[in-house]
Amino acid sequence: MIRQLDAAAMQAALPDLAEILRDCVAGGASVNFLLPYSAEDAAQFWRKAIMAATRQELLCFGAFDATGQLSGVVLLGLDTPPNQPHRGEVRKMLVHRRARRQGLARALMLALEAEAARLDRRLLVLDTNQGSDAEPLYQSLGYTCFGVVPGYSIPPDGSAPTACAFYYKFLP
Repeated sequence: MIRQLDAAAMQAALPDLAEILRDCVAGGASVNFLLPYSAEDAAQFWRKAIMAATRQELLCFGAFDATGQLSGVVLLGLDTPPNQPHRGEVRKMLVHRRARRQGLARALMLALEAEAARLDRRLLVLDTNQGSDAEPLYQSLGYTCFGVVPGYSIPPDGSAPTACAFYYKFLP
């Protein structure tokens, strides 16, 4: 089940949100953080996200697995410049390793897209490591790669910088 989480729901789910982020970083997801990455580090990220949600600068969508546990999340960034009110940014697509391959990421993206369209955010952009497990998902949802920047980011383990692929999608 997918549910949009307002700032109060995010605050209530802070331990679960932090665990999902911490698990993804520990599993090698290149989502802006380096190891070691603690639960407190992850909680700090989510506290800032909650403040942004309070200001209506982002929306949070949560995926609950068959047991009802929060197992995935994605953010829709709405804090665009004045000349880009039609655009949104997909941020932090995260699914806990214990809940992968169950369709949660796809369901999260579809919910995010539906709400973006409802808000008249008809252009979505995102980035992901080139060759990541997420690329086929985004491509299957109709996102178009418009460029790759070599050596864009360092993976969580601190190894050599990797390429980042940038995508967009126009919503109907």
